Amino acid sequence: MAINTEKPMRYVCLGYIAEGNWDSLPEAEGQRMLEECFAYDDELRNGGHFLGGEALDSSRNAVTLRMKNGQVDVTDGPYAETKEVLGGILLLEARDLNHAIALMSKHPGVKMGPFEIRPADEQTNKLIAQRDAAFSNKEN
Repeated sequence: MAINTEKPMRYVCLGYIAEGNWDSLPEAEGQRMLEECFAYDDELRNGGHFLGGEALDSSRNAVTLRMKNGQVDVTDGPYAETKEVLGGILLLEARDLNHAIALMSKHPGVKMGPFEIRPADEQTNKLIAQRDAAFSNKEN
């Protein structure tokens, strides 16, 4: 049996949802869906694939910043008016993109909306980690 010595890759899975669809779910059905998602997240944890995640509040509570004429312009809500908004993120570790797709294809959240799976930018994240470490050392 060959041992896989390749380092697993990290992926950011962006879960989108049509907020109106979620808001229209009966409370019991919404709770059941959350429990299904949490149970699958636990399966990912058990397999060493779940690195973290965050659910996002409603896009009605969001603001978007953009530079406009040299000034920061603040707009209520998401940048673009779309039916589906970002509902949360899940950080995943997988062998490769196909493995990440296979893992996320089983996630119950896909029933509520699409997931975008992107490889983490390991080079930039390494620089961020170095900056974090340098900042922590300054505080000590």
